[in-house]
Amino acid sequence: MTSGPDPSPGGPLAGLLVADFSRILAGPYSTMLLADLGAEVVKVEGPGGDDTRTWQPPVREGVSTYYLGVNRNKRSVALDLKDAGDVALAQELARRADVLVENFKPGGLARFGLDYDAVAATNPGVVYASISGFGSGPGGASLPGYDLIVQAISGFMSLTGDPDGEPYRAGVALFDVMAGLHATIGVLSALNHRHETGRGQHVEVNLLSSALSGLVNQTSAFVAGGVVPFRMGNSHPSLFPYEPLPCADGELIVTAGNDGQFRRLCGVLGLPELVDDPRFRRNEDRTANRDELRPLLVEKLRTRSKMDWFREIIGAGVPCGPINTIDQGVAFAEEIGLDPVITAGEGDAAVPSIRNPITFSATEPGYRLPPPTLDEHGTEIRQWLAAPDDQERSA
Repeated sequence: MTSGPDPSPGGPLAGLLVADFSRILAGPYSTMLLADLGAEVVKVEGPGGDDTRTWQPPVREGVSTYYLGVNRNKRSVALDLKDAGDVALAQELARRADVLVENFKPGGLARFGLDYDAVAATNPGVVYASISGFGSGPGGASLPGYDLIVQAISGFMSLTGDPDGEPYRAGVALFDVMAGLHATIGVLSALNHRHETGRGQHVEVNLLSSALSGLVNQTSAFVAGGVVPFRMGNSHPSLFPYEPLPCADGELIVTAGNDGQFRRLCGVLGLPELVDDPRFRRNEDRTANRDELRPLLVEKLRTRSKMDWFREIIGAGVPCGPINTIDQGVAFAEEIGLDPVITAGEGDAAVPSIRNPITFSATEPGYRLPPPTLDEHGTEIRQWLAAPDDQERSA
């Protein structure tokens, strides 16, 4: 590819240029992951900037932490697509890019000559990823796609909350994140196809399809079993115990995913007689008779603190864990050596961030740049795009 304004980053995707025409969460999360792995990402923003710059509180030094969470390792250029000169620069960036990621409404970039067909006409090797709420078909293209709407429409909220209470959303934009991951998988797959054939392609991801896929056993219950799942609070439809159980000072998540784990749990709790009880011998028995089994387990668990039980039950090889706050979750990851917090950038501009979750034996992710201010790299990017591009693209 042609060297861009930041030709030096290492990593498994070093040498790839990503034109990021996305905003808010799904697209920026995807392009941040690509950037962590060495791709050079140019974030194209309108004159007002990414919407999440204004999504506050909370803030760090006046900047939205929402924006900071998904935009490290990128360079920002502000282009006004109502201006012919800026449109030409955007088209040139698209022509030079290995990957273009966008989440405009389907067809929204066509009037600027930035839709897939227009870009591929001058850049046939481009991997062009479109993220939408409900797909590009006639039924979904016009529908605005926010994560909360998809949580509702997909059926997810019907599964979340107390059985007799109201439906609840997840505490994070779950399907935006999931769609961003699916987009990343699609981009990497298409890049491999390009490596084999020399041809790019259009990759499409939508939040509703990501949601239905991500609901896994719940959507499978309907399409394969004809069962419509329903809210069960913190209970699991197919496993028991697999939920919070009260101890002397709070609740502990206890999960016995198979018969062996249940036997070990009974041993720790001093309830060996439950192992051969025909009501509880197999997982399907325990699930069917959970109302009889639960009080027997709770009676023992209430005699000691949740952390006392946590150490003993984990020590016996049975998965369990306390219900933490976010700060406690980060602290636990630090305690077990996962080093979850990294610093993006250096000096006064450096920003604490959460580590990319992928580890490699030879090509680790990098965190060279903090999230950019609006148009922070505009001058150098504009100059680069205006200069002649004489190098041949290699697939």
